[in-house]
Amino acid sequence: MPGKNTKIIATVGPASADPDTLRALAEAGADVFRLNFSHGSHDDHRKVYERIRALEASLGRPIGVLIDLQGPKLRLGTFAEGGVTLARGDRIRFDLDPTPGDARRVSIPHPEIVAAVGPGHVLLVDDGKMRLQVVAKDGSVLEMEALTDGRLSDRKGVNVPDVALPLSALTAKDRRDLDFGLSLGIDWVALSFVQRPEDLAEARALIGERALLMAKIEKPAALDSLEAIIDLADGIMVARGDLGVELPPEDVPGLQKRIVRLCRRVGKPVVVATQMLESMISAPAPTRAEASDVATAVFDGADAVMLSAETASGRYPADALAMMSRIIARTEADPLQRQLMEAVAADANGTCTDAIGTAIRAVAATLPLSATVAFTASGSTALRIAHQRPRTPILGLTPSQSVARRLCVVWGVRSRRSVEAGAVEEIVTVALDHCRAEGLTAPGQAVVVTAGVPFGTPGSTNLLRLAWPAGEVAAA
Repeated sequence: MPGKNTKIIATVGPASADPDTLRALAEAGADVFRLNFSHGSHDDHRKVYERIRALEASLGRPIGVLIDLQGPKLRLGTFAEGGVTLARGDRIRFDLDPTPGDARRVSIPHPEIVAAVGPGHVLLVDDGKMRLQVVAKDGSVLEMEALTDGRLSDRKGVNVPDVALPLSALTAKDRRDLDFGLSLGIDWVALSFVQRPEDLAEARALIGERALLMAKIEKPAALDSLEAIIDLADGIMVARGDLGVELPPEDVPGLQKRIVRLCRRVGKPVVVATQMLESMISAPAPTRAEASDVATAVFDGADAVMLSAETASGRYPADALAMMSRIIARTEADPLQRQLMEAVAADANGTCTDAIGTAIRAVAATLPLSATVAFTASGSTALRIAHQRPRTPILGLTPSQSVARRLCVVWGVRSRRSVEAGAVEEIVTVALDHCRAEGLTAPGQAVVVTAGVPFGTPGSTNLLRLAWPAGEVAAA
């Protein structure tokens, strides 16, 4: 949707992989498409990627592509009869024996879990539907007691919220998927199962400069090193699905606000994800609580919100996207949104770029402005200006198509590929031409132009220029 500041990430799946639905999602306001590597083959994802790039060329604007790596999947073994029913207080042993289980025992084929937990630790099975506590440990055998009534069945997922497991965030499958995604030319990599800063260093070494790295906060262990993880990542995703399984539901809203606030302060893009319009998987309209959930992320100034199953496998993918766009637009039009968003002070890091970002806010309080144009070689200038959450639209101009695509997740930035400019007057001319093409000029309103001179040198932003459309003068 033209004019919205908060970006939308739409997950592609069976319900949305065809060219017509992808176009409908983009036209309804999708800025980034997410390819979930927990599902689908490489050939499936390649076809979708090629369709997205064809759509991008057709629309004439950059579209970001994010791949979401699966990460380690911890699961129970199998049962001889498919599963067993337990009542609260019943006991069952978890061990490493791959033999199909019964009412007395079942395999948990993850020695890392067995080694890491002990009496008192709780394991969650099937997204927390079953809770079992370790009451005794004998070598590689865990004696478990059911804390809830329910059923254990074949290959159900296991969550271990109480401890940091000695597992890499990257499995062999993730490494293959990452290599494939990078070969396509994707823009962002979302890393699952992040527990510690070292997990990001491992991924960064493989990615290099070929894409940006987004850490998914979904494990309680990550909260112990949250600021270090934010510092090392290029962006953060608040993955509330698994986070809500491993933590009490009442803890998640406060944690979401804390994570968004920390990212906002240091200028790292932050995405709020999972179950935002969950009921629209099967219904044509969301609940009022879901609409409020999306609005809360917008009020807080999150860079982007994400749709998962709503667009990947739901019955109403385009309707869900359009609904999210309307909620964003209505929320951003509320004067309270600006007040609440600006309650978070943006940290300055002592650079020319941050000084210029602060100056833009001062200029906007004095003069009527129609847009801010940021010439950026690496994307950092547009990102740092967006960090200040200015009141004007931000037009990020870059000679690099990959940089333009990466900026699609950043609050308020309309990224476009542009020719390189040399002299200051040429920079101003190019900026005004792009503003006219985007409908970002207005009579009597100036355009703020920022750039680095000499042009094209990353990190050299040192110019702020006020420009008026042709036929007007500064005194206007």
